[in-house]
Amino acid sequence: MVRRRFFLKTLHWTLLPLFIWFVVVQPSDVARIGPQAVRLHSVFGLIFVTLALIWSADYLFRGLAGRPGPKLKGRLRPFHQILHKVLIWGLFLVALTGFLLGVTASRQLFAGDLVPIGVPLGLPRANDFVGLVHTVEFYGLAVVAAVHALFHIWRHIWLRDNALRIMVPKMFHRFL
Repeated sequence: MVRRRFFLKTLHWTLLPLFIWFVVVQPSDVARIGPQAVRLHSVFGLIFVTLALIWSADYLFRGLAGRPGPKLKGRLRPFHQILHKVLIWGLFLVALTGFLLGVTASRQLFAGDLVPIGVPLGLPRANDFVGLVHTVEFYGLAVVAAVHALFHIWRHIWLRDNALRIMVPKMFHRFL
């Protein structure tokens, strides 16, 4: 379990800056900078999707790693579990709709200029719809991620159950 926790903690803290990047930086922003920025954005996307799918696979094969903890009472116990499942399934669905964007596109799209994203079928109306779903889904997931962070900060401060010590790398424990 210790190795798995370390693995998931590493995955979590690697995904976080990429997640923030995609919340803040839009494809149109990098397009204004130039082709190198678009390529870098695409590489970040490939890394993000790969890590999200690894996390989803880990969940499917092993279930959730975290438990609610003894200080969480009543409705907060199932809320803890639901929150984590929504995050994991949300990451998977963002990757899936990203793939569907490539499939419905009118030209071949590549993730990180390396991996072709499906065979483009040239379905512009479907592509617009999937793009809308992908965007709403991603920003909805950002809201869930913010609730997740606030929930664990609340637990750490209010319940004093060391929720952040479990999640944060040891080198940051002295600040908690």
